[in-house]
Amino acid sequence: MFFSQAGARPQMWEVSPSEHKKWVEVFKACDEDNKGYLSREDFKVAVVMLFGYKPSKIEADSVMSSVDPNTSGILLEGFLNIVRQKKEVQLYWNEIRHIFTAFDRHYRGYLTLEDFTKAFRQVAPKLPERIILEVFR
Repeated sequence: MFFSQAGARPQMWEVSPSEHKKWVEVFKACDEDNKGYLSREDFKVAVVMLFGYKPSKIEADSVMSSVDPNTSGILLEGFLNIVRQKKEVQLYWNEIRHIFTAFDRHYRGYLTLEDFTKAFRQVAPKLPERIILEVFR
């Protein structure tokens, strides 16, 4: 559901016990009336608490469409899986951004063939020029 935006699937990330505890606490704090699940609005509040943004209607629709029809909302287990996926994608995009920034030596917001070639010469000096050019294109 969130990986379609990321292209290749990020590696699995191990959740620390403190992170897991935080997610459970957010779930409990957002579970109004201790129903045992998060409604659509509860979920939005939880995302704001954990990620600092209000999910779009499309994101909320996507999450709610994956909910078991026999329940009225997102159970704790489902919530933890959703948060884990969102965190993995966030880390994946941060890694991509970091790599891009390392290649973009002049902070222009785009890469030139020269930037690309210089970066590959540092990390893979024996890589043929032809391969670098093909990858750049």
